[in-house]
Order: sequence, then C-alpha cells, then structure tokens
Amino acid sequence: MKKDLLAPLRGSPILVACAHGTRNPTGRRLIAELALAARALRPGLVTTAAFVDVQPPTVVDVVAGLAASGQAAVVVPLLLSGGYHVHVDIARAVAGSAGTVAARPLGPDPRLVAVLHDRLLQAGADPRDPLTAVVLAAAGSSDHRAVADVEDTADLLQRSWAGAVTTGYGSAAQPPVPDAVAAARRGGAERVVVASYLLAPGHFHDKLAGAGADVVTTPLLPDPRIAAVLLDRYDAALDPTPAG
Repeated sequence: MKKDLLAPLRGSPILVACAHGTRNPTGRRLIAELALAARALRPGLVTTAAFVDVQPPTVVDVVAGLAASGQAAVVVPLLLSGGYHVHVDIARAVAGSAGTVAARPLGPDPRLVAVLHDRLLQAGADPRDPLTAVVLAAAGSSDHRAVADVEDTADLLQRSWAGAVTTGYGSAAQPPVPDAVAAARRGGAERVVVASYLLAPGHFHDKLAGAGADVVTTPLLPDPRIAAVLLDRYDAALDPTPAG
C-alpha cells in the first residue's frame, strides 16, 4: 500500500515548505530564505511555500493546485513539533491528493539541539555552570504529541548542559514560560536563560522578553543545519523504508 502511494512521487516532486505563518517581516524573510537554502544544497529542486495560518497561500490551496496540475509534491512542515497543524491541517490537505505526501516536522532532531546550544553560547550562557538554568521556550500546543516532542528536545539539550533544562510554552501547553522561569529560580538557579525554540521572530518570540529571564536567545534561523534537516525530511517522505 505504501509503495502504491509513493509511486506517483518519482521524478523530483516539488518540496512544499509549509510554515505556520507570521506578520513579522523578518520572520517571513528568514522562512523564505530557509527554502532558498535548501535549493542551494540541492540544485534543481523546486520548492514552493505554503502556510497553515496568518498568511497566504494556504497549504490546502497549494496542494490542490499542484494536484490539479498533476504535479507530485512533498509537504514538509517547517514546524518544530508534531501538533495540530501537522496531524490535522497538513494531514487533511494531503489526504486524497494523488502524488502528494506529508513529511514529518523538523523536530525533534539533534541538529536543532546543536543550534540551540550555539544560540545559548552566543547569549553568554555557560553550559558548565550548574546554577545556570535553561527554559526551552516553545510556541505550545494542546496536542500531547507536540508537547512530547518539545520534552524530547529538552532531554537532548540537557545532555550537554550542567544546569537544569526545563520547558515552557507560549500558549495551550503547561507551564507558561514565565511560570517555568519562576520555577527555575525557586529551584535554586542563579541565572535563568530562555532558549527560544522557535524558527524565526514573531508573536511568540516577542512575548519572551517579558518572561522574567536574565537572557533570551535568538530564534534558530538562520542556520545551514536547518536546511539540511528540511532536505532529510523531504527525502525520508519519498523513501520511508528504514535504513538497514
């Protein structure tokens, strides 16, 4: 059955880079540059943009247009965890569209954790200091699978961090970022750093400045490792057979 589904995808399907969407102009630029970076790493690859919220074109419209033209496509969620947008919005958009499949989201992935670690170092945080706590700040989702993905990312980051690494969310999930920061201080941290687990500037990143942390890192983009993750998700959707 899986092979039948993938059969129409032979011959370099279009990569549909599907982001959440933002009104922030810098965020829009960085998301667009991510797709361009993927094309630079994979000459000849055709990419197009789609969004699940805030800005057009919607993923539903993009997938429908490609299907109507007989063009195969892989929708890669430019999202850091698998929540409602992945399991409902994008899944519904590709359902029933011959030649179109959805890849898994960018996170969790060790390369994203490496970018997070670098952003923390750039912010002046010391990974060897047991009294420097990190709050991994994600957008948040009511979907338990998204929360689990963020928790997995925090666990990976903890392996290279002496202080406590916990999670906080901008909406839907618990605890809110300010509460997580306060809990870290109550737990004995002398310095609390919020690690922005967001791809680009926008509404959720803007809120982090008021969370009460000593430092807030910049979002993950730009970074060439993220484009490599994007291409890996595309490739895995075309050939989902596990290696070995």
